[in-house]
Amino acid sequence: MVTRYYRELLSFLSRKVSDRATAADLAQESYARVLASQQAGSMVRDPRALLYKTARNLLIDQGRRGDVRARFAEPDDDVDSDEPENTVGPTALEPDAALESQQMVNAILAIIDSLPPRCRQAFILHKFDGLTHVEVAAHMGVSVKMVEQHVRSAVEACKRCRDGVDDNAPSAPPLRRRRRSQE
Repeated sequence: MVTRYYRELLSFLSRKVSDRATAADLAQESYARVLASQQAGSMVRDPRALLYKTARNLLIDQGRRGDVRARFAEPDDDVDSDEPENTVGPTALEPDAALESQQMVNAILAIIDSLPPRCRQAFILHKFDGLTHVEVAAHMGVSVKMVEQHVRSAVEACKRCRDGVDDNAPSAPPLRRRRRSQE
């Protein structure tokens, strides 16, 4: 099938896209899709017709992609450029963003670690294990009010830490357990 229709399909596609390399890519993709269809168990009665139909659909897809690129491109943009400065990737994968994110996670984990044990336990049970305040209170043997205070204190410590890291300031000091005077 490949040798039988390849030149004919390539000529057809070359006339449509006026670029032999793009036409060759489209022909190859057409063949790959038809062969994948055959291997999946589909009965192909007329491979030539399926190749041409697949090629036409690929041409339509390519035209749509070109329209979208043209619509969103800046007037002086070179859309087809493979220059590194013209490629855009997710900002989360940029080294600076990844480092900043990791530093934020480490700072918040350090704050959680520095919480008083009961406060830390209530916070972890509520925020990470998904227990309600009532369930946390029952689990820890304390009042719901106490759980609410522990969770509120932990959340505030995490917010202070986040704000401190965002402002490039040192992280907020950890919460300390208040000692009641025995007067």
